[in-house]
Amino acid sequence: MLRNLRLLTFSAIGTLCCTLALNAQDRVTGKPWATRSEVYAQHGMAATSQPLATQIALDILKQGGSAVDAAIAANAALGLMEPTGCGIGGDLFAIVWDAKSEQLYGLNASGRSPQGLSLEKLRELAPDGIPAYGPLPVSVPGAVDGWFELHQRFGKLEMAEVLAPAIRYGREGFPVTELISYYWRASARGLSRYEGFSETFLREGRGPRTGELWTNPLLANTYERLGKEGRDVFYKGEMARTMASFMERVGGYLRYEDFAAHTSEWVEPVSTNYRGWDVWELPPNGQGIAALQILNILEQYDVKEMGFGSADYVHLFTEAKKLAFEDRAKFYADMDFAEVPVDWLISKEYAKERAALIDMKKAADSYPAGNPHLESGDTIYLCTADAEGNMVSLIQSNYRGMGSGLCPDGLGFCFQDRGQLFDLEPGRANSYEPGKRPFHTIIPAFVTQDGQPLMAFGVMGGATQPQAHAQIVVNMVDFGMNLQEAGDAPRMLHSDSSQPTGERMTNGGDLALERWYSDEVRAELEKRGHKLRYRRGAFGGYQAILRDLATGVYAGASESRKDGHAAGY
Repeated sequence: MLRNLRLLTFSAIGTLCCTLALNAQDRVTGKPWATRSEVYAQHGMAATSQPLATQIALDILKQGGSAVDAAIAANAALGLMEPTGCGIGGDLFAIVWDAKSEQLYGLNASGRSPQGLSLEKLRELAPDGIPAYGPLPVSVPGAVDGWFELHQRFGKLEMAEVLAPAIRYGREGFPVTELISYYWRASARGLSRYEGFSETFLREGRGPRTGELWTNPLLANTYERLGKEGRDVFYKGEMARTMASFMERVGGYLRYEDFAAHTSEWVEPVSTNYRGWDVWELPPNGQGIAALQILNILEQYDVKEMGFGSADYVHLFTEAKKLAFEDRAKFYADMDFAEVPVDWLISKEYAKERAALIDMKKAADSYPAGNPHLESGDTIYLCTADAEGNMVSLIQSNYRGMGSGLCPDGLGFCFQDRGQLFDLEPGRANSYEPGKRPFHTIIPAFVTQDGQPLMAFGVMGGATQPQAHAQIVVNMVDFGMNLQEAGDAPRMLHSDSSQPTGERMTNGGDLALERWYSDEVRAELEKRGHKLRYRRGAFGGYQAILRDLATGVYAGASESRKDGHAAGY
């Protein structure tokens, strides 16, 4: 009898647990994909792709640092802890809300091509296209100058204080997180043949295992010198000479003069209004305005009525993306070298013209326009906010994961390979020229409402980024999702638009959907002519901070597909 009672009790408990689990799995939101709640705090918030970097940002805020100080500290930590996506060998873009002036400021801290390398010589060296790795795709790293430009304008603490946490972790060690370990070890297989890579990023010929303590004293030394001596030691001092000598030795074309001439550029962010939200991006040479073009086309339709995940919505979004990316291919480039009609491209009138090309019953094989782009690349995105209401949206990247594979002597980082994105055909917007910034995939984003700061957000991941930016906004505005749900929601990703060689999209490209989408929706999309394909780990990495305009309270969200973490105080 007692045994039977125990069995009944255990059975009842099991039934209750199952019921609770089923009821709890949607986080009480009704969204089956929701993974966690938003994070709330009053005095400061940080969201990054690595939990320790988030904690470093909060520590800087608690020491009296500004949101910019916290962002730089977190970026420095990520260059150490997540070299699979970023580092001071790469470039940086940022949008900053300054509470004092109540304005947005944009910074383009991307580097330029070698002054001593002509298009003719590059075509001779790379007749089949600019390679992904090695010396030819290396452009001047702009991130360090970006840090100091941001710090000079908006920083509070000394740069040595800002970089101190990353320096300490670089010498004492940090435990490597799961996804970073996976990509680090995968990168080692291909990049270990490039000079300096093994000495900088491998131990006994391998990358770190999950949870393994890892150090990079070379990078810690570099950070320490930056904190003490400033940006000029990197661009005009001993480090610049070391980098130039290294590049000449390995067959590259960057020289001391290229580093010494480098400058970042403060730029005006541009925006479109999507159903009451002013969504801000930076103008080219980045791809941010593609997100604005997509949103403008979507605004011509009743997206809410279509419903999230419906075949109509997925079809419409995919066709809007194709249209925007054809313009991206044809027009987006360094605006010091090319006339980019930004105002026209992001206008409502132009969006109406483009939307008229969409057939809701049939996927297009091609659309008018087109020229260069690439579809891949790894990046980090982070955002910070402080007690005074300042907010930072910052993105930084090596391109293609760990970059070119080339690590200059004794400095602890890898050069980017962003120059691969140049077009080798002369006479086009993104055609290679000496001293030119290549087309860029990395883009920070911001939202204001009624002239007040609402949200800093971004999604890393090559050509995923403008598609994901638009999806985040639509998820919140049209489908009523909160900050975390908007990032957790299953994504769609269209690839294979026009190519950098000048080849046009002629077969409609490929459409990847995360697993949540139903078989019925997939079948309907195939019926309309979409080519569905499986993609692993290609749907980006999202971080966001939202400010309650009435109370000033911050909400934070972090990408559930990554190792990320949002936290506040």
